Amino acid sequence: MNIYQQIEAEIKAASNIVITSHKSADGDSIGSSLGLLRFIQKLGKTARVCHPDPAPNFLYWLDTSGFLLMTEQPEEVAAAFETADLVFCLDYNATNRIGPDMQALLEAVTCKTVMIDHHLNPEAFPTLTVSETTASSTSELIVELIEQSGNGALLDSEIGTPLYLGILTDTGSFRFPSTKPRTHEILAKLLGAGVEHHLVHEALSDNNTASRLRLQGYAMCEKLEIMEDYMVAIISLSKEELAKYNYQKGDTDNLANQALSIKGMKAAIVFTERDGIMKMSFRSKGVENPVNVLAAEHFNGGGHANASGGMSELSVTETVEKIKGLVPSYFSIQ
Repeated sequence: MNIYQQIEAEIKAASNIVITSHKSADGDSIGSSLGLLRFIQKLGKTARVCHPDPAPNFLYWLDTSGFLLMTEQPEEVAAAFETADLVFCLDYNATNRIGPDMQALLEAVTCKTVMIDHHLNPEAFPTLTVSETTASSTSELIVELIEQSGNGALLDSEIGTPLYLGILTDTGSFRFPSTKPRTHEILAKLLGAGVEHHLVHEALSDNNTASRLRLQGYAMCEKLEIMEDYMVAIISLSKEELAKYNYQKGDTDNLANQALSIKGMKAAIVFTERDGIMKMSFRSKGVENPVNVLAAEHFNGGGHANASGGMSELSVTETVEKIKGLVPSYFSIQ
C-alpha cells in the first residue's frame, strides 16, 4: 500500500475531517484545500476547511463560503478541532505557519494528522507525511493523491478547477523551474477532466479594481529601486501609502513578479507595512540566485529557492537599508 492509499484509508475511516493550511492564503493553499474537500466529499465523507485568515480578494470567485476562519469564527474552528478524528495540513510543513491560535489547536489534537506539502525542511509532527519538494505545488500533490489512490475516475471539473488554480499560481503561470514534465501531465489530466483553463486565467487576470492598478502603478513608478550592480529590485510600501490607495488583501501579490520581469533582473524583493510588521515577498530567477536562504537567515522566513516569504520588525527605512546591506553577500556583482 503506497502513502496515498494509506491516506485514502484514513479518509474512509474518519468521521470528522479538518483541512488546514497556512496564514496569508494564496492560490495553492486555497486551491489544494478546496480540491481535497471536494475529493473527500466524492468519497462520501464530510470535512471542514479551517484556515487562519480569509482568501485574498482576487480569489473570491471560488466558492469558499463554507470555510471556517480563525480570525472570524474562533469558536467554530475550536469545535472542529476538538471533534476531529483526522486533520490535514496542506501547503505548510511547520506548525507555526498557521498562526499561534490555530497552532495551539493543532498541537493539542490526539487524532492522526496528514501533511501534504512541497516546501523544504519539513518538521516531523504529522502521523503521515507527503513531502515532495520537487513538486510544483501542493495542488499537484492532491492530484497525485486522487490518481495514486486509485480514484482517478472521480476527478472532474469541480475538483480539478481549484487544483488547476493552485498549480497555475504557484508556478507563476508555469514559468518557474518547479514546472516539470509531470506538472504538464497532471495539467493534461485536469483538462481531460473538464477543467476550462481559460476561465481560470480570465478569473485571475480580469478582476482588477481601479485602486489596485493605481497602487501598483505608484509602486512601480515611485517606489521601485534597482541595485544595478547586482540587478536586484526593491519595492517598499508603508501603511500610509497602502491606505492612500485603499489597499485590499492581495493587491500587491504580483508586484515582485512585475519587478522581476525587468530585463536582466536577478531578484526582486517587495515588502509592505501591515499589522505592525513588514511582510516580505522574495522572487528570483535561476538556480544560481536563490532567495530562500536570505529570507530564512535574516527575515524569519523561507520557502522555495526562487519564491520565498519573510518578515521584518524594523521600520520601512531600516528594512530597506538592511536589504541593501545584505544583497552583496547573496548576489554576485554584474
